[in-house]
Order: sequence, then structure tokens, then C-alpha cells
Amino acid sequence: WFARTFGGRMQKISVEAGFTCPNRDGSKGWGGCTFCSNEAFHPAYCRPDIPIRQQISEGMEFHRKRYRRSKGYLVYFQSYSNTYKPVDVLNRLYREALSHPEVKGLVIGTRPDTVNEEVLALLVELQRNHFIMVEYGVESIYDTTLQQVNRGHSFADAVEAIQATHRAGIPCGAHFILGLPGETPEMLRQYAATISRLPLTTVKFHQLQLFKDTLMAARYIEKPDDFHLFTLEEYIDLLIYLIERLSPSIVIERVAGEVPPRFLVSPLWSRMRYDEVLRRIESEMKKRDTWQGRLYVP
Repeated sequence: WFARTFGGRMQKISVEAGFTCPNRDGSKGWGGCTFCSNEAFHPAYCRPDIPIRQQISEGMEFHRKRYRRSKGYLVYFQSYSNTYKPVDVLNRLYREALSHPEVKGLVIGTRPDTVNEEVLALLVELQRNHFIMVEYGVESIYDTTLQQVNRGHSFADAVEAIQATHRAGIPCGAHFILGLPGETPEMLRQYAATISRLPLTTVKFHQLQLFKDTLMAARYIEKPDDFHLFTLEEYIDLLIYLIERLSPSIVIERVAGEVPPRFLVSPLWSRMRYDEVLRRIESEMKKRDTWQGRLYVP
């Protein structure tokens, strides 16, 4: 989808700009989400004490060695809630990233409760000359789960934010974690129909991964029976079930998570490279002669 949109392969460059979250700074809570370990997700060059332009240049150098076919770059504001500052500060940060000559646009990761009309108006203005996409961390469609992981917002908040972003004409993605404590197989199977009703451009699925030094990992060590951590075969079955029933109009951007093994408490297959997990899912789908949306019911 990105290749069709831009006429060639695009690569995301993560940056960190010193954001936090309302469930970290006391606005809605303390400590953040119980599963969260931002250190596991971004490269070493992502540091808020380094200027954004420098992070971008270092990120391009880092990725050029691995992704030689890239035709351009999107700056990915990834860590924490990247709309959670005054609009004038957001304007300065976003424009600094867009000022780099090789940057084609921004992907802004954030929470649904930190986007309002003023933020959307800024993004619409930036979108006149650049590609802008918002990626919401929704994580679960169930409020009981969101409360349990100290998320600090409801699923209704996510729906409202996604709909408002869509009305503004801004491409919108959503991220979900599959396997959070308390969600049964039947509850997980409901994700496909619920997500399909949302006006999303893209969606990302991650298996639950437990990171060292998080509250969730501590709970797992203390009460492992509260968790069902998928085997690879179980996860592939669940993903295919969801993919078959997901609206074919939504682009699946990711089907699993991957972090450096040193951060993980999770089972060994979680340490498998993402490309291998993807290959196995696609191979099983070919074996079953199935595809995205095959069982989708509008």
C-alpha cells in the first residue's frame, strides 16, 4: 500500500521527541500501561536529547544498510503519546521533521484521548504538502482489559478519535495487542468484526509480549495461570481467523511484534524474527487456500 501510494518502497525512521503519556504524568494515572517498555521498540539513535534532524539522518544511515530499495522516508513519532503537547510545540516538532529533504511525511503514534480538533486542524494543514498519518494505540476493544492494564481511556474514546480523524481526511491506523490477560478465545475472535466497522486505513496486530521490568511481567512471574501465552501454532490460527473476517479495505501493516530478545520474558517463539513469523502465516494461508476478507460480512 505504501509502495503504491508513493511509487516505491518507503522506510519509517523512528524519532523520539520527549513526549510522555497522561497515564504517566498523573493526568490520568501513574506508571503507564502495565505492558509498556518503550526501550524495547526503538533504535539507539532515538534519544530526546538529540535534535530531530540528527535522529533522522542517523536513522537513514542505519536503515540504508538493511533496506537498500527504499525510495523515501517517513518519520515515525513512535514512543509515548506524540500529540500530547501544546499545539505550537507540536507544530515546531513536526515541521522540523518535515524540513529534512528526504522526508516525505509523518506517521504519528499516539493515544486516542490526546487528539482534539486543534491537533487535527494542524495535521490537516501539514497534509496540504506532505503525507500525514495518525496511528492510534487502541490495544483492546474491551474496557475491562483497558482498565486492567492501566490504559486510562475507553474503547469508545478510540472509536471517537478514529472517526474524527477519518472525517478530517487524515489516514488512520490502529494497533492491537492479542492475548492480554482475561481475554478468552471467543473474545479475541470478536476483534475482526469490531475493527472492520472502524474507518481505518491500516491495522497492526501484535502478540502479547512480556518485557522485563514491567508490571505485567511481574504479575506473570507471580501468577502465570492468569496468562495464556500463545504457541506459534495457536497464534497463526488466531491471525488467520481474524484475517479471513477482516474487511479487505483495511491494510494489515503488521501481524506480530519483534523486539531484541534481551528485553523478553515471553516464550521462545516471540524471539523469532518478524519476517519468519510473517512467512509462516502466509505459507499456512496458501495451504488453506484463504485470503483477507474471504469470510468478511459487511
